[in-house]
Amino acid sequence: MTRRKLLAAAAFAVAGTLALTACSGGSGDDAAGDGDKTITFMFRGGPDEKAAYEAAIAKFTEDTGTKVKVIVTDADQYATKLQAAVAGNNVPDVFYIEQASLQSYVASGVLLDITDQVEASGVDLSNIWEYGVNSYRFDGEVQGTPDGALYGLPKDVGPFSFGYNKTMLEAAGIPLPDKDTPLTWDEFVAICKQLTVDKNGDGTLDQWGTGLNVQWNLQSMVWSNGGDWTNEDHTEVTVDTPEFAEALQKFADLTNVEKVTPSTSDAATLDTYQRWMAGEIGFFPVGPWDVSVYNDLDFDYDLIPWPTVGDGGTATWLGSLGIGVSATSKHPDDAAKLVTYLSADPEAQQTLVDANIQIPNLIDVAEGWATEEGAEPANRQEFLDIAQDYGRAMPAAFTYGAEWYDELWTNIQPVLDGKQTAEEYLAEVQPKMQTLLDESIANAEQAG
Repeated sequence: MTRRKLLAAAAFAVAGTLALTACSGGSGDDAAGDGDKTITFMFRGGPDEKAAYEAAIAKFTEDTGTKVKVIVTDADQYATKLQAAVAGNNVPDVFYIEQASLQSYVASGVLLDITDQVEASGVDLSNIWEYGVNSYRFDGEVQGTPDGALYGLPKDVGPFSFGYNKTMLEAAGIPLPDKDTPLTWDEFVAICKQLTVDKNGDGTLDQWGTGLNVQWNLQSMVWSNGGDWTNEDHTEVTVDTPEFAEALQKFADLTNVEKVTPSTSDAATLDTYQRWMAGEIGFFPVGPWDVSVYNDLDFDYDLIPWPTVGDGGTATWLGSLGIGVSATSKHPDDAAKLVTYLSADPEAQQTLVDANIQIPNLIDVAEGWATEEGAEPANRQEFLDIAQDYGRAMPAAFTYGAEWYDELWTNIQPVLDGKQTAEEYLAEVQPKMQTLLDESIANAEQAG
């Protein structure tokens, strides 16, 4: 089953590339010279997402008469393909936008201010996750302010939750974690040690407690320990602190001291995502985009709050992708209608939600979705709690570019391998990150 999905994804990626190559007529061209109005929509995703969008867009065309040419790439290629379209002055009418790209796209005239079109549509923005809407607001100086102009609407919000292999814990006789109370770090490590075993009896470990990725999972540990990447106004890097260092050290210790994760050599043979899918890992992150695949796995899983390192409470990041309109679109009003339709139309949202690729954008729909009988995962409410209550923006979500943030990961491997302490590394990397953040701020001021 997994192999079939991988093959389908590979074939789909090729098809998406061909679709992009075929789109060479410019934004909003009429289709095949037949005089029918056509707009282009570029996004990234796999087969499930493509099928869901095709169904939603078919209904949009039926209702409005506006045809939509779909351009799709896989996730790894999207940013490169979109940049090529921008450079070639061939920007799709409607396209996905990342939070960290919004300010530069506004400054360079790529994105259209759609505030008036959204207001005219009658969309109830109060029924869409506030974080999602505000992510695409920009007042010329600050992104995320509730008073900023709208340069897009959320395609979704992405609450990054924590999952566990329910089947594995039950087989080991371990009580299931409470769905509302986060495990302390010591409790989490203790369970991971119980799960890390040689099941086959050949002298090598073949089951592990967890297997986390530092770039996507360190945030929860740092925030729960009272640390952060920057000060409140995102002008000073703050990674060189005891709180941050303790969290990063505990992350590295999961492998080097506690030995509850696959080793570097184990991960090279089969990465932790694949090992989770194979039922070899007890605890692993779960995003809404994972659900369509995870629900077909050969074990039961569910969601819980992230474990806490310190006294900062459970924490995780809340992502979002937006949908925006090209400032050069020949059909800006029709393009804006597609944006509002995909983001806020109940029927379109239901199509996307039924594909198990996102949580509902509409809050009232999401509340019903979370309590559906027989829901998978059972504790869908955890996704909503993150979206509504305790999810945080990624550190670079609202800065002018992410180069300063990416610098943290560039030379972090010696820490993960136990060859350098977290404290030593953070003292070295903070000045480099600060230089890049200063450049980012200067670029934003110049662009503004």
